Amino acid sequence: MTRIELLAAARDLECGLAAVNSGADAVYIGGTGFSARAAAFNSVKDIERLCVYGHKYFCRVYLSLNTLLHDREIEKAVRLGRECADAGIDAFIIQDMGLLEAGLPGLPLIASTQCDNSTPEKVLFLEKAGFSRVILSRELSLPEIRKIRRETKVELECFVHGSLCWSYSGRCWLSFAMGGRSGNRGECGQPCRLPWSLTPETGSAIIRDSHLLSLKDLNLSDKLKDLMDAGVSSFKIEGRLKGPDYVKNITTYYRSALDELLDGKNFRKSSSGASAAGFNPDPDKTFNRGYSRYFIDEKPSDIFSMDTPKMKGESIGVAGKTSRDGFELKGASLLRPGDGLCWFGADGTLTGSTVVKISGGKVIVRDSAGISVGTEIFRNLDSDFVAKLGKARPARKITVVWTVAETADGVKITALDEDAIRVELELGKAECRPAENTEKARVTWSEAFGKLGETEYISGGVKFEKMVPPFVPVSDLNRIRRTLIASLQQAREAARPRPVRCPEDPSWPYPEKELDFESGVLNSSAEKFYRKHGVTTIERAPESGMDMTGRRIARSRACPLKDAGLCGYKGKLFIVDGKGRRFELRPDCRKCEISVYLGH
Repeated sequence: MTRIELLAAARDLECGLAAVNSGADAVYIGGTGFSARAAAFNSVKDIERLCVYGHKYFCRVYLSLNTLLHDREIEKAVRLGRECADAGIDAFIIQDMGLLEAGLPGLPLIASTQCDNSTPEKVLFLEKAGFSRVILSRELSLPEIRKIRRETKVELECFVHGSLCWSYSGRCWLSFAMGGRSGNRGECGQPCRLPWSLTPETGSAIIRDSHLLSLKDLNLSDKLKDLMDAGVSSFKIEGRLKGPDYVKNITTYYRSALDELLDGKNFRKSSSGASAAGFNPDPDKTFNRGYSRYFIDEKPSDIFSMDTPKMKGESIGVAGKTSRDGFELKGASLLRPGDGLCWFGADGTLTGSTVVKISGGKVIVRDSAGISVGTEIFRNLDSDFVAKLGKARPARKITVVWTVAETADGVKITALDEDAIRVELELGKAECRPAENTEKARVTWSEAFGKLGETEYISGGVKFEKMVPPFVPVSDLNRIRRTLIASLQQAREAARPRPVRCPEDPSWPYPEKELDFESGVLNSSAEKFYRKHGVTTIERAPESGMDMTGRRIARSRACPLKDAGLCGYKGKLFIVDGKGRRFELRPDCRKCEISVYLGH
């Protein structure tokens, strides 16, 4: 039976707790540094609190330690890893292979998607190098994932929801070339969300001020069963810069979708407890740029969000007659004061405002500039949903069933949880006597053992095995319940799975003998690792300070030329930003890929 994991992102402790309470089986979080989201900073103390809380439900906590490291940073990164290992984390997510040579604690290793995990050969190498899990490249199709599964045994993790980078992860230096901020160092300036003009070598722009590299967000909620059948066991939600409301909504949505697919025979959940959300999740209601399945179906369509990198939301209709303070709208009754609306003005710029009042079929807004008859109106903030989401306090509970059985010396009370972990307590005959009213005694036992309050448990009922309920004072029943719950908590902690590092096979050769600058070698420890595995020639990563002139600085399967109807264009093309910086586009139509090069 395959244990299926729902893996949620945590910007901070609050988001991590929200993820656990909303049904995540695991959470990934950054520490005090060396994370691919430098802005998502967390103290070791907060990580420890998240581990303590999550472990109650057998949830795992993974530390994102996935930037490339300079030699001078290796020791500090390993020290952080040790501190977080002592705090209780369950695995490291890493990109820099130098950490394997530097004494990182012996917890399981997860290969970051920034390692470019896109081929069976690469994934098999990581398996042999001691990784327990590999996070697959976002660009892979189902057939490609199946092929990797056939040729490897390592756990496979797959992104299923959230923002998409335009370039292959770990293979983009566009931000670095533009301003020295490297995504591989956790500092990406998100140039793929900027407006660009597409220009030929000479002449005027073919496309002007369009978000040519901006992709829609990923949503594979209708592909979960296909991915499970293809061999994926961990389903990852992107969002380590998102807030707790986003985490609650999206985690709850995927928890529900996965639970419908877990049959208990071939697939089961990998943690304990059931969550009560307190609201109906809707991924359309929290930040997104529109959704696509990206390349999972091999031949994607409508994957770009070139008109805006912001959230448009749901289309609610077209503006009719306009006035200084608003406009008429056929779907006005769907709106409420406080809703956020947006629309594209005549110059193509996305503009927004807030609903003040609904008067019949008229929508009165704070600012209606840019709206004319025929303008499409979008709602990008549903105030009612946001209010419900903000008030929701998801709660997660583990079911425990109580059993009372007669013994030669009295009765034995057993607490059995949903993971088949049990604890027992015996009462002597002097502590329990026949009840005068057995029905009342039954209710008393049920009520006493149902008082689980703020604990992580919920009662599944009290069963009496071939005996009538004895009389025990309520105060004693309460004491017994507290004792058994304390014992169960200790037993669960003792039984909690604690995976260990997979062994490395140092004789297994890397698939290539030569590594260029795209391979992410920034320190001598990483170089030592690859030479140990048979690599003979190694070029350091661009972050070492190398001159990137004339070199490729990004590569993608998502071709803006194809989306713009310019497939097969003859002649050189360039993307130019608002400051006049120009980068050459080089399509590779045979591979159906496109690259960006830094000019001379």
